[in-house]
Amino acid sequence: MEHLEDVAGSILIVRGRRVILDSDLAAIYGVQTRVLNQAVRRNLERFPQDFMFQLSREEAEQSRSQIVILKTGRGRNVKYLPHAFTEHGSIQAANVLSSKRAVEMGIFVVRAFIRLREFIASNEDLAKRIEAIERKQETHDQFIVGILNKIHELTNPVQTRAIGFTADLGRKP
Repeated sequence: MEHLEDVAGSILIVRGRRVILDSDLAAIYGVQTRVLNQAVRRNLERFPQDFMFQLSREEAEQSRSQIVILKTGRGRNVKYLPHAFTEHGSIQAANVLSSKRAVEMGIFVVRAFIRLREFIASNEDLAKRIEAIERKQETHDQFIVGILNKIHELTNPVQTRAIGFTADLGRKP
């Protein structure tokens, strides 16, 4: 994962937070997942809940089914529930690993999170603009439809008949 796009592709939304799973973060930092998790366990005081949390069984199943197709065979599937690292937790993981690659790739991780935030912000702005145009269009369309209905009523008057009993008094029996 040498490119920013590759790192950005590893960012998932879990529990309403943007996170990178431990296996992806380990691959980015060039270490095995168990090495990353061991370094984290040795430094748990550096990883409060807003930096890192462990996925539930259901979340782990969902993330695995969305990311990869599981391989058959002994030792191929995840035995332990993965950890999810927020942006700050990802940086902290680079610090506890303290390898040159982890430090270098930590910069990529930060940039990927920044790019994602910018993308979301620009999309929110774009969504608001489109919504405003749609609202304006809706009221404009309703106005035009109202005018066309009035024109239609004037050009095609409704034929009315008298209702009730009418007597023809001029007629002889």
